[in-house]
Amino acid sequence: MAINFNNALGIHPQALALREKRSEILAANLANVDTPDFKARDLDFKSVLSQTMNSRNDINRTQSGHLSSSQTVLGADLRFRNPQQASLDGNTVEAHIEQSKYAENAVQYQASLQFISSKFSGLMTAIRGE
Repeated sequence: MAINFNNALGIHPQALALREKRSEILAANLANVDTPDFKARDLDFKSVLSQTMNSRNDINRTQSGHLSSSQTVLGADLRFRNPQQASLDGNTVEAHIEQSKYAENAVQYQASLQFISSKFSGLMTAIRGE
């Protein structure tokens, strides 16, 4: 009997890939903290959730422009972040916010890795018959 890894691992590989892309985006924001007119970006996870829920409920868009975004990364909308305090040079990156978002994303990435590790551990236990 073949193992279907899509069923066995669930959404965790996709979540891991999404967390990896978010790390790249947040790192780019931090790297450009002093670049004039640079706009901070982030992934919108609510778009992934609504997209998943819509596909499960078979809700269709009535027009092609509804619920669409200009750019997506692995199904998540890539959007500009609104700054809490405006900068004179037009840069919207706030280092303390980016650092906290990056740390939060790192913890979530580690959690996804732990979920995948425990899934593989369970599969190995089942294969060995323990």
